[in-house]
Amino acid sequence: MNGLSDVRLTLHSQELTAGQKADMRNASSGENRWDLFWRRLHTRKALLTLTADQLKDIGLTREQAREEGLKPFWRI
Repeated sequence: MNGLSDVRLTLHSQELTAGQKADMRNASSGENRWDLFWRRLHTRKALLTLTADQLKDIGLTREQAREEGLKPFWRI
């Protein structure tokens, strides 16, 4: 058992659902869900190719960029 109760799992699920809805509202008016997924995929892959100076400019460490860059496109 990983220590997560059903209540915590339910609350986490609700937070994720709310976050996804908010993310869709923040998409530009002409952008649909697939456009958003496509953009996420490309921007996350671009993070993996940034140099140390570029990462410093945007305020990320190599580990943070790697963590975000390796996320699947459907995750927020």
